Amino acid sequence: MTSPTSCYRIQPTDTFCDLSRREAERFMHASANGTRALFRSCALAVLNGGDYTDDATAVFDAYRDFTIEVIPEPRGIELEVCGAPASAFVDGQMIRGIRDLLYAVLRDICRGASEFEALQSDIAGDEAAAGTATTDAVFNMLRNANVLLPHQRPNLVVCWGGHSIPRHEYDYTKEVGYALGLRGLDICTGCGPGAMKGPMKGAHIGHAKQRSHAHRYLGITEPGIIAAESPNPIVNELVIMPDIEKRLEAFVRAGHGVIVFPGGVGTAEEILYLLGILGDAQNANIPFPLVFTGPASAAEYFQQIDRFIRSTLGDAVAGRYEIIIDEPERVANAMTRGIADVETFRTAERDAWHFNWLLRIPRRFQLPFEPTHENMANLMLDPALPTSELAANLRCAFSGIVSGNVKPEGRTAVQLHGPYALRGAPELMESMDSLLGSFSSQGRMKLGDAAYQPCYRIAAS
Repeated sequence: MTSPTSCYRIQPTDTFCDLSRREAERFMHASANGTRALFRSCALAVLNGGDYTDDATAVFDAYRDFTIEVIPEPRGIELEVCGAPASAFVDGQMIRGIRDLLYAVLRDICRGASEFEALQSDIAGDEAAAGTATTDAVFNMLRNANVLLPHQRPNLVVCWGGHSIPRHEYDYTKEVGYALGLRGLDICTGCGPGAMKGPMKGAHIGHAKQRSHAHRYLGITEPGIIAAESPNPIVNELVIMPDIEKRLEAFVRAGHGVIVFPGGVGTAEEILYLLGILGDAQNANIPFPLVFTGPASAAEYFQQIDRFIRSTLGDAVAGRYEIIIDEPERVANAMTRGIADVETFRTAERDAWHFNWLLRIPRRFQLPFEPTHENMANLMLDPALPTSELAANLRCAFSGIVSGNVKPEGRTAVQLHGPYALRGAPELMESMDSLLGSFSSQGRMKLGDAAYQPCYRIAAS
């Protein structure tokens, strides 16, 4: 840990080397006003990327004297960083990759988020236009981050899974990533450790063996989770979306297929989000390869996931994914074939290769869910609901548990008011309780090394 008096001036990356006076003033104004605390916390998470912990509060406590300021220069801006983690520096110089990601934080928090808010204000009160406006905002943030490549053939594989997984599961994610890299596929994850780092590390080796350069290791995160899932060292492109809903939409709009590795509640949330969308009738003919995979020891885990999906959303929705156990090559081949189908379809339909415009995302999947105790208790969890609506509500329930497990504001709320109460149809709640109990018994719900204390309780309907 550095001394609070240790301060460094950080030179800008290419994106920030040539700013007009007005642009520089916008960044300075944003960083000094409403987004100041948000900018600081996300910047600290990036600087602390070498010290993985899922306890965000502990990170903020350890570096309570950390500061970051935007400094005006004739050519634009610089960043002044004081009291930052020592692991971000080598011989007094900030590591290049961390510097690049730090400026990505500045870009997304101080410019991207404000542009999103401006766009949202344009359609205030017009619910019919709200869905389109949200998708446009997601597109604008991704384009602003230069991660959308219009002329590159589809090759971006999104990988989801737990940030705290056993070593043998982590090694398996690397094997799958290696197989993907040998086939020239790029990787997008939530940017953190565990199943988010392994596929990138494996793909990096695969790309190197093919003497293939300029590949992308894209991390997409959001402010509420980045401190618990700091960017891993392989990430070379980072985007911080305003909230979890925009983050999830960014994954499915920019990615060409999804691989799901073993994880916990956050992974279940992602699965429910995607299946709720793919289960919409208007998306029935849109190809979107989705593979659940893990080592042989994860077979039971995916059986539990499969049972839960079939018992709540039905067999038709379960038909949108394939489960492949302990066969990295087969996973890579399935994804390669699936992405080829995506390219063929988008070319025929004249849809963009780099952004899935045709995919319909119902408005309920775009609306930010605030996991208060009242909102969690009021969620309708009933199999009589339309499939897409039930999936959206289940996604919100799992999102609230993620918040209660790892997000500072969620953990504080649970400490003050007790566990969230979840109510619903008895059979559904029994199935949900069984799934969450299996996550807990497998160590997929704990925070650090402490025994897991549930942030939820299944209440009578």
